[in-house]
Amino acid sequence: MINIEAVFYEKIKKIITSWYEDEIYAISFFVNSNEAYSFRGFSNVSNFSVSYNTEEDCDYADDLDEDRWNYACWRQDEIPIVDTYDGNEETELLFDWYKENGIDNLGYEEDDCYNDDGEYTGKGPVGHYELLTIAANVANRLQKEGVISNHFNKQIPIIVHGLEYAWYDIEATKRANPNGEADLFLEAAEGLEFI
Repeated sequence: MINIEAVFYEKIKKIITSWYEDEIYAISFFVNSNEAYSFRGFSNVSNFSVSYNTEEDCDYADDLDEDRWNYACWRQDEIPIVDTYDGNEETELLFDWYKENGIDNLGYEEDDCYNDDGEYTGKGPVGHYELLTIAANVANRLQKEGVISNHFNKQIPIIVHGLEYAWYDIEATKRANPNGEADLFLEAAEGLEFI
């Protein structure tokens, strides 16, 4: 049985503990699907990468400012974990995990994913929500085990998201930060237009 979370945890822990900038205030777990992404004959699959942003990157924006929290404003110097363009060991393993867990029809998305108010209620294409959940669980473990706070000597939120900050991204971010590390982001997200 493939323990995909353990594999991702070890890779991401190694990446994060190699970062030494003093002004890091947020870590990004960017899980994004795109019709152009394809792997093993499936299209519209999701990639997963990690990065961070610093106070200098956001020009020392106020705590609730969009420049601080909107990923479109970040440096986006991403390190791939799941890379459907070039492939890597983790991508191969994830697709084996999908198969092992009976997750097929990857990339397919229902057409009827909106409620009567026009709000998106879907979970993204098949495989996306599962990868997002894996990312949130890995982030949760990093936070609970003190990897982030011990390495940076402070609490730093891990934002689990795509480009749109869908409802499930907000839920994943809450789950990823069990000690309230993302409370400021969540407060900002409620009042900002990028959500």
